[in-house]
Amino acid sequence: MRKEAAKGKKTTRHSRASGAARKQREIQRDVEAKDEKKSSKSSSKKKEPVQAGPRAQPSEQPAQHLEKPGREHELEPAPRYSAPYYKGSGKLQDKVALITGGDSGIGRAVAVLMAREGADVAIAYLEEDEDADVTREAVEEEGRRCLVAKGDVKDPRFCNELVAKTVEEFGKLDVLVNNAGFQLHCDRLEDLTDEHLQATLQTNIGGYFYMARAALPFLKSGSAIVNTGSETGLFGSGGLLDYSATKGAIHAFTRSLAKNLLPRGIRVNAVAPGPVWTPLNPSDRASEEVAEFGKDSSMGRAAQPEELAPAYVFLAAPSCSSYISGSVLEVLGGPTG
Repeated sequence: MRKEAAKGKKTTRHSRASGAARKQREIQRDVEAKDEKKSSKSSSKKKEPVQAGPRAQPSEQPAQHLEKPGREHELEPAPRYSAPYYKGSGKLQDKVALITGGDSGIGRAVAVLMAREGADVAIAYLEEDEDADVTREAVEEEGRRCLVAKGDVKDPRFCNELVAKTVEEFGKLDVLVNNAGFQLHCDRLEDLTDEHLQATLQTNIGGYFYMARAALPFLKSGSAIVNTGSETGLFGSGGLLDYSATKGAIHAFTRSLAKNLLPRGIRVNAVAPGPVWTPLNPSDRASEEVAEFGKDSSMGRAAQPEELAPAYVFLAAPSCSSYISGSVLEVLGGPTG
């Protein structure tokens, strides 16, 4: 009697388990059918770029390739840096900001918005005189002064001279933006030459060390250092082994220097951009790849520099981020992965 009851219970449990498994398969088939339907629709429909700001940003760029170091005035369409909908409110009033790689791209957009927030600005650039003049004029149009300095951040003597010249011109230094960068793809590690590797290492991380070291004697409590990282430093890139490594190093440098300088009241943070329309990539990749640049991002397009610059203002301004240090602020155009 007991055996028959136990057998009946076991049969019931098996029946319930089989029923649950059958239900799971039914749910699976339903989801797979929806997936197949969705896949057929998406294969025939092009991904639409996302526009989430006050004005629509370009989502297409023609195939083009620039010679290094890349000149912004040769890019089509021209990167947007003016941020006409951004209204300054004195967040950096009468402060002094020094920006490396300030002639173009993110650096130019940051220079303009920091000037709009009331800062005088010094920019450093490698050799792009025409681009640097455009940045200077844009800063001056915001009613602030602009110092322009030509040189190589791989050279620690230039970094020292740049900081000294900035302090001599403006009397102080409040914000350092490390932004100068070198990027050139190499698909096989065996093909990465010593010269190529050293150019990347010394520009992207060596230059950040040199500039921070030169600036520190003049920074005080309330000052800020903002570094430019990258999504490649977060996720890696198979074709940018050296560049990705330096961007990862910048993130680690940011967090470490933040701990080091915390007792002195100097905040250190970084911005990690996704794809941004600047001379950096068109002077790296083949023209046909440039035409597709940014389309695999979550928003289906590259960012414009003016969409990145407010993040730098936020991290530089004590009124916005006095309790933030050692952070890497991701500006990737949406969730990744």
